[in-house]
Amino acid sequence: MVQEFELIAKTFMGLENVLAQELTQLGANNVRIGRRMVSFTGDKEMMYRANFQLHTAIRILKPIAHFKAKSAEDMYDEVKKIDWSKYILDGKTFSVDSVVYSDEFRNSRFVTYKVKDAIVDQFREKTGTRPNISVSNPDIRLNIHIAEDQATLSLDSSGESLHRRGYRQESVEAPLNEVLAAGMILMTGWKGDTDFIDPMCGSGTLPIEAALIARNISPGVFRKEFAFEKWPDFDKDLFDEIYNDDSQEREFTHHIYGYDIDMKCVNTANLNIRAAGLSKDITIQQADFKNFEKPAEKSLLIMNPPYGERISTSNLMATYKMIGERLKHQFAGNEAWVLSYREECFEQIGLKPSIKIPVYNGSLECEFRKYTIFDGKMKNFRAEGGVVKTDREKAEMSQKHRFKKNREFKKRFNDETDNEEGDIRSFKFHSFQQNDKFSRFKKKESKRPRFGKRKKFDDEE
Repeated sequence: MVQEFELIAKTFMGLENVLAQELTQLGANNVRIGRRMVSFTGDKEMMYRANFQLHTAIRILKPIAHFKAKSAEDMYDEVKKIDWSKYILDGKTFSVDSVVYSDEFRNSRFVTYKVKDAIVDQFREKTGTRPNISVSNPDIRLNIHIAEDQATLSLDSSGESLHRRGYRQESVEAPLNEVLAAGMILMTGWKGDTDFIDPMCGSGTLPIEAALIARNISPGVFRKEFAFEKWPDFDKDLFDEIYNDDSQEREFTHHIYGYDIDMKCVNTANLNIRAAGLSKDITIQQADFKNFEKPAEKSLLIMNPPYGERISTSNLMATYKMIGERLKHQFAGNEAWVLSYREECFEQIGLKPSIKIPVYNGSLECEFRKYTIFDGKMKNFRAEGGVVKTDREKAEMSQKHRFKKNREFKKRFNDETDNEEGDIRSFKFHSFQQNDKFSRFKKKESKRPRFGKRKKFDDEE
């Protein structure tokens, strides 16, 4: 009988429902949503698949002990009770990461040291030797999570964060996290059934993640390794089978378009897209959104405009006003989704959102808003069978109570006096009609490398 065990998938706040749905579709059991995490049960194959196939997980943990710790001594004693020879073999290295929410344990580094001390002392007493600590590339990664006096000690099966897919060659200022990008796309319900447009694409994260979702390609295919590959019980044959199985991949008959005013962004995006082997599905061009014309085919548009935080522009409010004008006049019959931080920015769009989903972009509490663009009145649109808010979107909206009711912005943006430099993602848009410029993207892509021949990029350590 196959043994199932407890697992935890970590994610960003606001993406828990999407991650839970991914896990359910993957076949996980006992899926339960928590804060920035989803717990589930599964066997070794499920753990491997969760790391390899999930788009919205940042880490997969395998708990090995739950205990109460009211003091540093309690924690030391509980950690020392575990038979560490089962997990850390002779000559192997380990590291410990700590996440602490506790009045008793206020310093995560102190917690890390106590866990390390308990493990090292056990080996010294039993064998007379001690395992070495390695921060950069350990054989075994441990994670301890403390919430007040409740502690969970886990094996980290992922290693490097799962958002580091492996296709990113270069980046631009304030790039969108890959996991957040995938979560945003999945929130919309899009799975490749229409064209996809990102008018402010930066380094190309949204278009690439959209292509992976459209083709149902596992995001782990680009990674060099996962932490579980160094575990004593690693089943190479099982993981080879998972890695080489592309039976779930599907055809994508539409196209993905990305645009940016900044040629550096365009070049960077194209570089990353080629590294991912997705040039056949994605076209990137230099263009300005103020010249946006209605696409020839039905499309989903997702954009991540500047917020005035990490990236600023001298005329932020005017930019958002322009976004609203373009959407209203050139995007009827389609859906647009906008991620932003400032309420005053959304107000400038001037369109009524059909849904507002709270998400975090880094430390910023943002909203992801859907705009259903149609001609005429809402009443007539509904009468003709138009859907403004799906069941999935209603479920995402239900998380809103977990965020601050009245968000206070760090400061209000002054259009005239704040940053006079234009944003690296300012806006110049051409028609979305496919033309001869796109011909170079029609070249047949070579098949992605499979197990044992993973891509290695110059910027990878």
